[in-house]
Amino acid sequence: AARQAAKEAGVPVVPGTESPLRDDLTDDEIIEIAAEIGYPLFVKAVAGGGGKGMRLVGTEATLLSAVQAARSEAGSAFGDPSVYLERSVSPARHIEVQVLGDEHGRIVPFVERECSIQRRHQKVIEESPSIAISSRTRLALTSAAAALAKGVGYTNAGTVEFLLDRKEQFYFLEMNTRLQVEHPVTEMVTGIDLVQWQLRIARGDRLTIDANQVLEPNGHAIECRGYAEVPAAGFLPSPG
Repeated sequence: AARQAAKEAGVPVVPGTESPLRDDLTDDEIIEIAAEIGYPLFVKAVAGGGGKGMRLVGTEATLLSAVQAARSEAGSAFGDPSVYLERSVSPARHIEVQVLGDEHGRIVPFVERECSIQRRHQKVIEESPSIAISSRTRLALTSAAAALAKGVGYTNAGTVEFLLDRKEQFYFLEMNTRLQVEHPVTEMVTGIDLVQWQLRIARGDRLTIDANQVLEPNGHAIECRGYAEVPAAGFLPSPG
């Protein structure tokens, strides 16, 4: 549904299936669908996030087992085993755009954050602005994020995430409909208190932020996430 909303807003999406893989599809039908998309591709959980229910498939030989594994993991993690197929964009950068939307229809997009340095599909380093983005691409990205948010009538804080290839062509990935842990990076380079604005939007205030101001970063900010694991236990996650 998110991919469909992006397409309706004129935002590019990664080539893939337009609906989840049906349970009644035969193995041969799944193989045929994947061949049309092209390898490498991802099997991705419809209700997924954080890398759960996601498998990278390089060849037809590993496709069916990846679909089965992704369905199983998605069902356990999200209560929904539905998966879809999406072409792998590689190499790619992971770029996201913070947006604010008020109850009066105004959407304000902010200068991008880059979160390409990841482990197990979890972000480790966040920075703003991205060193790989031209002013022209920044304008296109932020305009696309605003168009998507406006298209669904979004209010409050949210983040539209994109993949960016070597030619600076970008594709919609997902939207996080909440304030993310990396929001201070945006606050540092724009001087805007996003939490305060969440509260103001919730009480019905109009956004008075200068949209041009928050597209021009003041300096550079980097956030590093602590990644707690136990090496002696096969690098299993640890609460610390």
